[in-house]
Amino acid sequence: MKEYDAIVIGSGCAMTIVNEAVAEGWRVALVDRGPLGGTCPNVGCIPSKVLTFAADRVAEIRESQKLGITASIDRVDVSSIRKRMRKGVREREVELRAALTGSENPRFYEGEGRFVSDYVIEVNGERLKAEKIFIGNGARPGIPPIKGLDSVDYLTSNTVLDLTKKPESLLIAGGGYVGVEYAHFFAAMGTSVTLVEMAGTLVAKEEPEISRALRTALAKRMNVMTSTLVEKVKPGRGGGISARLSRRRGRSGEGWHQAEKMLVAAGRVSNADTLSLNKTGVEVNERGFIRTNEYFETSKPGIYAIGDANGAQMFTHVGDREALLAALNVIHGQKQPIDYGVMPHAVYSHPQIASVGLTEKEAKDRGFNVLVGQPAYFDTAKGEAMVERQGFAKVIVNKDTLDILGFHIVGPHAPILIQEVVNAMTSGGHADEVTDGVHIHPALAEVIPLAFSHLEEH
Repeated sequence: MKEYDAIVIGSGCAMTIVNEAVAEGWRVALVDRGPLGGTCPNVGCIPSKVLTFAADRVAEIRESQKLGITASIDRVDVSSIRKRMRKGVREREVELRAALTGSENPRFYEGEGRFVSDYVIEVNGERLKAEKIFIGNGARPGIPPIKGLDSVDYLTSNTVLDLTKKPESLLIAGGGYVGVEYAHFFAAMGTSVTLVEMAGTLVAKEEPEISRALRTALAKRMNVMTSTLVEKVKPGRGGGISARLSRRRGRSGEGWHQAEKMLVAAGRVSNADTLSLNKTGVEVNERGFIRTNEYFETSKPGIYAIGDANGAQMFTHVGDREALLAALNVIHGQKQPIDYGVMPHAVYSHPQIASVGLTEKEAKDRGFNVLVGQPAYFDTAKGEAMVERQGFAKVIVNKDTLDILGFHIVGPHAPILIQEVVNAMTSGGHADEVTDGVHIHPALAEVIPLAFSHLEEH
């Protein structure tokens, strides 16, 4: 048995821990079954954004008539877009593999690790032991119990990037973040898209107004069906997939739907079940994710879980911050908890969405007296120049203190615009931290302070 100061499982966000530990002179074992780098650079945010960025340009051209511009798209080279995406994925994996191969510290073990006892991991028949173990082995696409699903060749967010040609038609089961982003991409590429969501709204965790705005926009480009269940699937006649759709809450529209391809985008499940955690006493929650406290400590002293493995907030930047704080706490002897209340996220649909903090309902449920401001992009000079009538911002503040409780944006550049609010909430959170700064005129960022000048009781 080989002994180390730390064992790290996963080469995504957990690489921060590897690097910090090695720099401090710790002997580290890195265990990963691949692909190296984790979800984000291989099958997640980076390659998918290569696709959606191209889709944004297509959508903008098609919407340019509102500016008095008549334009057309002669051709979309989907193959070229895919090659560019795959090239980036390949280069990042090769670079990381070259750095790890032959390294004595960290020592790289390529394979699936499992606990065999407390603080002992077995990988490829070899046993490793350490007093400190960091679990960052992520999550995978969830597969819902749809009848007949195992009889068809369906896609997930892991395999959709392997498509070599654009499908003529695509059924997407799931209207969350992954579903709406890929719906945007394929519709822009010319695929006939049907987006099906069993809940009553798309991206159901967002503010209701934002969910409605997104649905309205997407419905102009594809068939959007909410409160609808994919009940059963089977191979279609002449190829493809045939799906029986069942409308919920008494709505009409049941029947069979035909599509060349089907993408299952029904959330993600923990990879914790691959680790034989029962051998070491690490507890998981009701969803199968590893239980941790605000310091990423599990129920077993000396074992920590970060990133998608703990399921707290499944975004790359959150996992990166968790890894940094875990390194500071465990390796450098600090004690810094994470504040998930100031963790932003974005959805790269069309229109884009960005959010941080509480929704209005969440704030009220926690007992806050709130004021809400909700200006439109068009209320700013830049928004008017853009003829941007759909986009808006929404701020929720504590009426008693004017502290920012939440901020939500739907529209062009939403992930960029929200950053100053994230910074303000992180450094104190009072509305003055946004409104005291001078905002350039005419710039779209003026919608941010405008939200605070529109505060009303709700």
